[in-house]
Amino acid sequence: MEIRYCSFCGNKIEPGTGKMFVRKDGTILFFDKSKCEKNYLKLGREPRKVRWTKEFTEAKRSLKAEQQNQNVKNSSENTVENSKSKTENQNV
Repeated sequence: MEIRYCSFCGNKIEPGTGKMFVRKDGTILFFDKSKCEKNYLKLGREPRKVRWTKEFTEAKRSLKAEQQNQNVKNSSENTVENSKSKTENQNV
């Protein structure tokens, strides 16, 4: 039995449920709900911009991780600069 995932939201599709859509170019898309199908085909929305999709949450997690890494780098650079300026002020 093959496990299928929705092409829009990323949820698992149980066997015997959902819809399969085949484009003219042969691309196969699976949808678990009509909500996903309409958002993708009719409205043309991108999954990473819709809050309730798994792709959105994964993109948001990766952005948070990148921001935390930048904050750690910036704070370590600031402490090195502050320690240098303190030693220069003490020498003067």
